[in-house]
Amino acid sequence: MGYICSMVPMLSDPKNRPWLCSLLIVASLIWGAYFFGSTFIAKEYKDVGTSSLRFMRWEVLSDMQKRDISACKDRCRPSGSEPLPKGIVVKASNLELQPLWGSIKHNKNSRAEKSLLVLAVGIKQKEIVDKIVKKFPQSIFVVMLFHYDGVVDDWKNLEWSKHAVHVSAVNQTKWWFAKRFLHPDIVFEYEYIFLWDEDLGVENFDPVGYLSIVKDEGLEISQPALDPVKSDVHHPITSRQSRSRVHRWVEMMAPVFSKAAWRCAWHMVQNDLIHAWGLDQLLGYCAQNATNVASEGKTASKSDTKASAGSRVVDNRMEVRQRSFIEMQIFRKRWKDAVEEDQCWVDPYRTPANRTPH
Repeated sequence: MGYICSMVPMLSDPKNRPWLCSLLIVASLIWGAYFFGSTFIAKEYKDVGTSSLRFMRWEVLSDMQKRDISACKDRCRPSGSEPLPKGIVVKASNLELQPLWGSIKHNKNSRAEKSLLVLAVGIKQKEIVDKIVKKFPQSIFVVMLFHYDGVVDDWKNLEWSKHAVHVSAVNQTKWWFAKRFLHPDIVFEYEYIFLWDEDLGVENFDPVGYLSIVKDEGLEISQPALDPVKSDVHHPITSRQSRSRVHRWVEMMAPVFSKAAWRCAWHMVQNDLIHAWGLDQLLGYCAQNATNVASEGKTASKSDTKASAGSRVVDNRMEVRQRSFIEMQIFRKRWKDAVEEDQCWVDPYRTPANRTPH
């Protein structure tokens, strides 16, 4: 400060020198306080502004995250796939055979509309089954055989057999197999599922023409009409009528399901009621004929496995029929109980008299 004081002319007066120096010192202190104070205030203002900006940014991000979470919750995800990214999840499958080696090629034809022919077969009906399968073009039908007698290798000499899917379990019925191996997610890619017995004569049957009628009529569940002359007809209503394209009854011999109807029907098939008697009376709940087949009545008993030489084949058809009848009574009771217990279910066919089948 002595240097500053010496530069002022007025300091030549000894009387004024102390006062002026004091004034300069006070001014310097005020200026210093103002400088450092403004710097501090600016820093505080900057910090407050940054904090406010960060808070606003956090609020925006939080809102965006909430919207993303809400959108994710709205996405329909298959049960069990929640821990996985959506793109890796494969919701359904098919019965397309894949090679064990070689390059992985995507079959362009696999995306074409195909249907599935499923037959419960025994080796005794090999000739009839061969005729049935040959009626269905391989380009639009996949074949699946349920071997209830356990015999698979004896089918290998048929040209189409190597392209078919074979499932074997001894002494089981078509519906036992269907419940376990035709889950709706497995057969989702197939437009229609033909779930047939093995004893059907198909001389006058055209699968492509039949599906054309099914689509034209909008039939979710159907069966080809039976030839009344050549067939073992259980219900007269299933006989082919010369004046009509369709009839109003489907039994369990040769049903054809759309994939939507099969998803419903599959849930109605009971695990332990393997003959499915009574199911045909309720198929209408799952369904919102110019060609015909003949039932030859030659279905082998599922208890007739391949007999060894010299053994006697036991005919258990009466026992099978008795078991089937008991199953039908059980099924009816289960339906009745289910209707009474489910307060949310509305019967679209309800009448004032009755809600249960007869």
